[in-house]
Amino acid sequence: MAVQAWKIQLKSNFTRRRDFCQDAVLMLKKFLPLLPVLLFAGCATATFTRLTPAQQPRNPDNLYPVEAAFDSQEQALRWDSIKAYVMVNGQSLPMRRVPLMKDRWEGLVPLPAGASMVSYRFKFDYLYNNFGSAPKPNSVTSKVYTLKVVEQ
Repeated sequence: MAVQAWKIQLKSNFTRRRDFCQDAVLMLKKFLPLLPVLLFAGCATATFTRLTPAQQPRNPDNLYPVEAAFDSQEQALRWDSIKAYVMVNGQSLPMRRVPLMKDRWEGLVPLPAGASMVSYRFKFDYLYNNFGSAPKPNSVTSKVYTLKVVEQ
């Protein structure tokens, strides 16, 4: 009798190991392609906020202040390593951190005397912590912004 009870348990849907393993393999095959998306979805999301108006009055020295806020959801980002730049006509001009603010930077955009518009973008270089090794460099760039200069 004990042998027959054992055979009945092997025929049960809940205790058959082979079906369970096949189901696990099938689930793995279905979700494996999604794994990179799930792992990297929140890693490198950066948000840029331009804090400068799109229009400014003409300045006699042809240097126009721009300011940006940078925020990132990347947990491994080393905030103390950020170097910010404003990129104008292929040049990377350094920006400085706004005092008492951890996420704001300001810089100057040059504009030739006769010009009335300039396009620029923000670039942030930083280090992020990496498992088992030294911090690694990374960089993010904003979309292109336009500054229009108006005569007073």
